[in-house]
Amino acid sequence: MSHAIEPKPIRRACLAAAAGLAVLAAAACYAPTPPRSEAAASTSPSAAPTGTPILPAPTGPHPVGTTALHLTDTSRSDPWVPELKARELMVTLWYPARAREGRRAPYMTAKESELTLKGKRVTGVPYDMLSRTRTNAFSDARPAGRKRALPLVVLSPGFTMPRSTLTALAEELASRGYVVAGVDHTYENYATTFPDGRIAECVACDSDSDPGFGAKVAGVRAADVSFVLDRLTGPDAKWEGSSLIDPSEIAMVGHSIGGAAAVAAMLKDHRVRAGIDMDGTTYARIPKELSRPFLFMGSAGHVPGGRDNSWDRDWRLLTGWKRWIALPGADHQSFTDVPLLAGPLGIALPGGLSASRSLEITRVYVRAFLDLHLRHEPQTILDRRSPRYPEVELCAPDRRTCG
Repeated sequence: MSHAIEPKPIRRACLAAAAGLAVLAAAACYAPTPPRSEAAASTSPSAAPTGTPILPAPTGPHPVGTTALHLTDTSRSDPWVPELKARELMVTLWYPARAREGRRAPYMTAKESELTLKGKRVTGVPYDMLSRTRTNAFSDARPAGRKRALPLVVLSPGFTMPRSTLTALAEELASRGYVVAGVDHTYENYATTFPDGRIAECVACDSDSDPGFGAKVAGVRAADVSFVLDRLTGPDAKWEGSSLIDPSEIAMVGHSIGGAAAVAAMLKDHRVRAGIDMDGTTYARIPKELSRPFLFMGSAGHVPGGRDNSWDRDWRLLTGWKRWIALPGADHQSFTDVPLLAGPLGIALPGGLSASRSLEITRVYVRAFLDLHLRHEPQTILDRRSPRYPEVELCAPDRRTCG
């Protein structure tokens, strides 16, 4: 049985102000606003759609394979639908493949596309538009690599966003020799499809104004991630390529509240040895300190002394390797696939970065962080401003400056 409700109307004034941004999310409204700020205002496309969405090809040397896993955690009830005595998750894996074989993987199903666009109140385009998106990974291609040699990266999307909206980043990392696990946190986005055809919709959307909601979401996701790691690296591994994963080299990258979840997962599970928060308020409080590597990567609203003070608060508690970089010309969704989908949906996004440039920067800096901390390869781009990427500023929180 699928447990689904119709999400409540969007209530926050900040969303009304974002009426020009009606693709898969609006510009963020920062702390203490709960995560519903990632939804979109009701509006129609502002320009003629430009055709079928196409994700840029990854730049690494490896072909990319992908597969989906259905995982069931019988040790806990579902936190959003407590009458369900097990937590079900859908996880997409991207990985280096032996060859470009088989069919290209779908971006999402037609029904998932319909529910996502309706949830975001995007009109004026066919509801199956997102399902037409051309990807670069091949479904169930044979994985390549040596035993226990591939680092693992967990991706966690923003609230109401499906795991597929981080596909362009995932394909890039897989082409560079990483195994990537994108997690759909069930009942926190508009549509998760299970293998038997059930579709779980956004039950959590009905509670998004509750006190402590952001912290709850981060905690739920941390538990999801620990369970996924058990099923990818433990004795009950559920993927044929699990033996290729190096269980000592695991990182987590999250967008928006997925970034908060990266902090929560690192606090809960020491297997997650490095983390990135891409433009997300850190609802998960650090109790004393966190000594493992961490990167804050934010848009104009996430600068030292800015509207969201959660990063300033947590910066002092990060006692290991850490960096804070800012893209003043970026929008909240610049770190996701959303800018790549905007043209085909006829949507104009704010911010000064083109879709291709925002993707390039996100890929380069995320990969540099992972190469440094999971492969232990020096990355000078994280230590000083790069003339190749002048849009990217390195921040000095103690001086409340970026440059």
